[in-house]
Amino acid sequence: MKTRINRRTFVATASAGVGLGALSGQSLLAQTGAPQILIPTSAKPVVVAAANGNQSKDAEGLTCVARAFQMITAGRDVLDAVIAGVNIVELDPEDTSVGYGGLPNAEGVVQLDASVMHGPLKRAGAVAAIQGVRTPSLVAQKVMQETDHHLIVGLDAQKFARSMGFKIEPDLITEKARQLWLEWKRRTDPGHYLDPKTRAEAGHRAGLAMVADGLIDPDHYYGTINCNGVSAKGEVCGVTTTSGLAWKIPGRVGDSPILGAGLYVDGEVGAAGSTGRGEANLFGLISFLIVEGMRHGLTPKDAGMAAMKRVVANTVEKRLLNQRGKPNFNVTYYIVNKSGDHAGVALYGQSGKNPVRYALCTENGPSTPTVEALLPGTAED
Repeated sequence: MKTRINRRTFVATASAGVGLGALSGQSLLAQTGAPQILIPTSAKPVVVAAANGNQSKDAEGLTCVARAFQMITAGRDVLDAVIAGVNIVELDPEDTSVGYGGLPNAEGVVQLDASVMHGPLKRAGAVAAIQGVRTPSLVAQKVMQETDHHLIVGLDAQKFARSMGFKIEPDLITEKARQLWLEWKRRTDPGHYLDPKTRAEAGHRAGLAMVADGLIDPDHYYGTINCNGVSAKGEVCGVTTTSGLAWKIPGRVGDSPILGAGLYVDGEVGAAGSTGRGEANLFGLISFLIVEGMRHGLTPKDAGMAAMKRVVANTVEKRLLNQRGKPNFNVTYYIVNKSGDHAGVALYGQSGKNPVRYALCTENGPSTPTVEALLPGTAED
């Protein structure tokens, strides 16, 4: 004869099972004979970002990751939260890698890129080479919300921003950025009569020399901020925004506004974004590759490490290799899965004498831990 179980007994038994971690993975059916009840587990809210995500502060003294985490845990939309976080950096004139204050292109013009992806809605938007708007991440969000497109570029991106009500400024370059640009100009051929290849090489050498002289933070030469967040419901969103490579060719677009390169979000899996040499991310669509790795069961760290091996394998040109035959540049990835597991990984764990770090905020507050590195030493070794 089958044993009957009343409601009170079933609820008590099920509650006890939940208290023991869902009966240590054993089903209620095996323990009680009752139908198996799947108890959904919540995610761990988390925000990860590039290291500058825990530096610039807003009027309340909150950094990017702290602001985003506060909004996420208050129930706000995750994309709104991470964008509000990076807005702090975009508006900081002292950060020369993002938004207002970003280092200009070779002609002294600040051109900005940004992308956003909303995991639950499966929607995205981006702008590239936009001028005159301090917060390109917000314009990218408007592309996502107000159009059927994913990417708008150049002067037409500026026109779109104007139509959406954004203030358009004639020139975003700050005095600090202008002085750095003039110093770079002084260090390259003053006549500008070099052939294009030689001129580009001279400009790159001058930029790296300014990094070595301490005029430019090494992380800001390629400068970007990526920020990804997960809510307690497992909702995943991300944003990447940048002023791009310092002294870049006018019109150059890096990885930041390209879905799958500088940012990729799949609401069923997780998110990844990057900073560093944009061309390396573009060539391999590395952020997409990382998310696909997690889709197939890899942890955020392992997915990042596997993808970086692809970067190394794709780097074969002699000009891009150091004396060890490894990439002479660094790339860093900021990764979360929808459960809230996270990682910061990089090709190299050192930048000069300093460890490479990333920004993190959990229930324990904001911090700037060191990344996990694929290769020893630095890119210059």
